[in-house]
Amino acid sequence: MSDIIKLLPDHIANQIAAGEVIQRPASVIKELVENAIDAKATSIDVVIKHAGRTLIQVIDNGSGMSEMDARMAFERHATSKVQTANDLFALHTKGFRGEALASIAAIAHIELQTRQEQNDLGTHILIEGSKLVEHNQVTCKVGSSFAIKNLFFNVPARRNFLKSDAVEFNHIEEEFIRIVLAHPELNFSLYHNDTLSYKLSQGNHRKRIVDVFGKAINDKLIPINETTGIVTITGFVGKPEAAKKSRGEQYFFVNNRFFKDFYFNHAVTMAFENLLAPKTYVSYFLFFEVDPAVIDVNVHPTKTEIKFEEDKEIYAILKSTVKQGLGKYNIAPSLDFELETSFDIPYDTYNKPVVEPKITVNTNYNPFNTSSSKTSGNGVKSGMSDAIRNSGFNNKEFSKEDWSNFYNVEEVSNQEPEKLDLDYNASEEKHTDILIKGNYIINTTKSGLMFIHAKRAQERIMYDEIMQTFIFQALNSQQLLFPVSYPCSTSMRLLWQENKNTLERMGFIWDTNEEGLEIHGAPNELGLDGIEDAVQTISDSLSLNTLDKGEIAHTVASGIAIASSRKKMNLHKEAAIHLLDKLFTCKEHQYSPSGKLIIDTQSIDELTNKF
Repeated sequence: MSDIIKLLPDHIANQIAAGEVIQRPASVIKELVENAIDAKATSIDVVIKHAGRTLIQVIDNGSGMSEMDARMAFERHATSKVQTANDLFALHTKGFRGEALASIAAIAHIELQTRQEQNDLGTHILIEGSKLVEHNQVTCKVGSSFAIKNLFFNVPARRNFLKSDAVEFNHIEEEFIRIVLAHPELNFSLYHNDTLSYKLSQGNHRKRIVDVFGKAINDKLIPINETTGIVTITGFVGKPEAAKKSRGEQYFFVNNRFFKDFYFNHAVTMAFENLLAPKTYVSYFLFFEVDPAVIDVNVHPTKTEIKFEEDKEIYAILKSTVKQGLGKYNIAPSLDFELETSFDIPYDTYNKPVVEPKITVNTNYNPFNTSSSKTSGNGVKSGMSDAIRNSGFNNKEFSKEDWSNFYNVEEVSNQEPEKLDLDYNASEEKHTDILIKGNYIINTTKSGLMFIHAKRAQERIMYDEIMQTFIFQALNSQQLLFPVSYPCSTSMRLLWQENKNTLERMGFIWDTNEEGLEIHGAPNELGLDGIEDAVQTISDSLSLNTLDKGEIAHTVASGIAIASSRKKMNLHKEAAIHLLDKLFTCKEHQYSPSGKLIIDTQSIDELTNKF
């Protein structure tokens, strides 16, 4: 039998390696920008077209490369940052494995122009699918310019799996934000389809966060600062009232490298215990400085997972540091042991004598006697008060039993409705035993009790009405006298623009500006207070990047219904009866559009078992 094990050709091995390192256009930008930072660049420009499908260009003013280095950089495992195995435990740079450029070259067309400051001419290299096409000298600026064209041109399956431009740009923007937050000392810019998305000048961490996420976030940041022998933690956490319904602005960095860690995320969440509303997530931008020898950054191809030797100790430090920051700014209760414990007595009372307070009681007061002596018609003094006499009860003599019946209000109120001669219509007769407690309606059934969540019922009713209207015609839009501004990222603006037809049919009219969306019209079903909630809910759903065209209408209608149901309900008996009547006309009345339970029925047997 002949030998069957053979070495893979280099171009196939490079494509396999590229599958681990380069997952989408955002991966290319991450690798190239990190290389520019390692090259000591102070200004980095990123230019993309069609969300990276057509062009990804990264231009920096770093140290540049020599002619030989420019050619060697595209070989597998070629790096200038690791010489010995011990260097892996003292990393101060971003890239170090030497796979990025080789992987990109295997699945794209790369054009490189680079020059060092001491050289008069630079180097120009053109590579297509790992094959060197051109290598010559050119005139260019100091630094490097990488242009990546036709990504995945020779791997059509990978190219077909790319999402829409809005979704892919969302990933690009997220990678870009992670890098610029870690390096506020550098200048960055991002252009998409010849439109400037970000222009960031150097500054401190707070300025960079405000420049990226908008001026509104500035007043919502609480500074964090703690230095120990294990770790130094700096950065900011958001105030509890600024918490959002989705995990968005949550960033951990260690030695200026972004990473994800659910364990440390739990520490921050526990520090906010009892301060956050249910199912809301606080923002944080936290920077760790640790000895590189006690962490391992080479545990994942994208290097977003990092192992810490002293993770339990860092967890405790992180939790107490965030709690301390919250207490310092009066966000959480804290004890001040240096506070003066004596009474704070007003100055003008210092010289006044202390007088013991006295309580005066009128022992002759009787609430059942009149203020002045009055007699009844037969000349006998009356023992009733003015209120009782004015009600007409002074026209007859009362026995002891009469007086007890007069005060027994509960006995009268518990009579059957027919005896009280109240007017009940046909609908109310079905719900004579209805009870309202908070957001819940309790009604009797033949087998037991039925519990209805009123707000979720309202959400289901609103959703069904919107969808029934949407099928045949566009929803009515209410023009706003003053537009409502909604700050959001460039990728979110693209998602709204991509789904413009559906959103406009749902009643939303808007324009975009540098800050985000400007809502000029909204569905009639939304009040003015519900517009921002609806826009937030719709944006959160669109940002999940898992929706196809058929689900967009459901997402928008659900967002409108949820925002509408958040309005305060005046839930009296008649309104509750009307709500139940409309709920049971819905085809699906058991669950809300978001999949939450509306009705729960408890049988007599189940209630018996509980007791």
